[in-house]
Amino acid sequence: MISIQPSTLETLARAYENLQPIIADLYVEFEKAMENENYSDASLLQSRAERLFEEAEAILIVIAEQENG
Repeated sequence: MISIQPSTLETLARAYENLQPIIADLYVEFEKAMENENYSDASLLQSRAERLFEEAEAILIVIAEQENG
């Protein structure tokens, strides 16, 4: 396994933490769009939220692998 510098892990952890409120905001706006029956906006918001969620999870996996391994 490739060893990552502590500063890189810290940066990845900050990126993960910074993504969390953005993802939450996107899901909130998705819900609002759904309530307003604005399905095209809802679809866009949901897809962006899901993509960022997946990226955040990938960052978390890299961090966990480094810490465990």
